[in-house]
Amino acid sequence: MDILRINNMIFYAYHGVDDGERDAGQRFEVDVELAFDVRIPGKTDRIRDTIDAREVYLAVEEVVVEGEFYLVEALAENIATVLLDKFDIEELVVRVRKPFAPIPGINDGIEIEISRER
Repeated sequence: MDILRINNMIFYAYHGVDDGERDAGQRFEVDVELAFDVRIPGKTDRIRDTIDAREVYLAVEEVVVEGEFYLVEALAENIATVLLDKFDIEELVVRVRKPFAPIPGINDGIEIEISRER
């Protein structure tokens, strides 16, 4: 299976367990890996025959910016659900990073990675 990766999409959103996180908002970073067959678009060289990375970005942006979640796990699960529903992909990996998670002693944030298949 072939993989399209879109790395380090950055959004400002209002998710978190604490009220302060949801009130002030913070940065979220998202990576996606989409598994699908690229032989046809590889031959035709037409955007309509493939998954448009711009459309993927917009779908992820809508979930991250418009949704309301307490947990990064729920955010990642919703991104996966939307992408599986919207695009003709067999499998995907979604990574969501919260680089400024308010957890004492953590300097590089937290990350959740989930894998789903059709």
